[in-house]
Amino acid sequence: MNKPQQPFADGVPNLSEAHFEVPTEERMAAPTPLDHAPRFLVLYGSLRERSFSRFLAFEAARLLEAMGGEVRIFHADGLPLPDDAPVEHPKVQELRQLSIWSEGQVWVSPERHGNMTGVMKAQVDWLPLSEGSVRPTQGRTLAVMQVSGGSQSFNAVNSMRVLGRWMRMITIPNQSSVPMAYKEFDDAGRMRPGPLYDRVVDVCEELMKFTLLTRGRADYLVDRYSERKEREPERFKGVAADIGFVKR
Repeated sequence: MNKPQQPFADGVPNLSEAHFEVPTEERMAAPTPLDHAPRFLVLYGSLRERSFSRFLAFEAARLLEAMGGEVRIFHADGLPLPDDAPVEHPKVQELRQLSIWSEGQVWVSPERHGNMTGVMKAQVDWLPLSEGSVRPTQGRTLAVMQVSGGSQSFNAVNSMRVLGRWMRMITIPNQSSVPMAYKEFDDAGRMRPGPLYDRVVDVCEELMKFTLLTRGRADYLVDRYSERKEREPERFKGVAADIGFVKR
């Protein structure tokens, strides 16, 4: 049977052939096997002494380590507000170096006024999209979780998903929202067994799987046609001319 002529079979004349690449399974293969454990950074969004987001962050860290990961938790106490201190501030540098070190991240925030907390947002705001040739978040996997004092809500996790996408992270489909968190953690800060805890296990398991799939391949996964074009010297000259820095 002859293949019918399709209305979209008229070519792609606007493509730059020099920068166009066809994704292949061969290119998806990790260039060299990694011999270190998957690396995870965990951020949480509360500075309270009895912080349920910190308790949940610790539960995630325990689970990821039980699955063979290496975990670091950043504590935001002492972190200045964005733009209220130089980037050389020790806490800012600690956060950025941990993000660069990581291959996956977990963000845990309480819901406050229908959104993530300022403490959570400030941590992400200190992470630049790029710093020279280094991109502290791009291509890393991300899991989002929240705790609430009242009934179950998904406002904070939804906002963190938007933020993760903006930071060019690979946000996994699963997520966890823990309602009435004061009932779900014991006096020692350990999460009680039950369906909500099981969901946290699900999220960590999925994060580990996605991280194993993508680590070592992140540079290829986030390599973009438009950015390959923009890296060309002639492209830089054209942009500079458009905004008035140089004459054509």
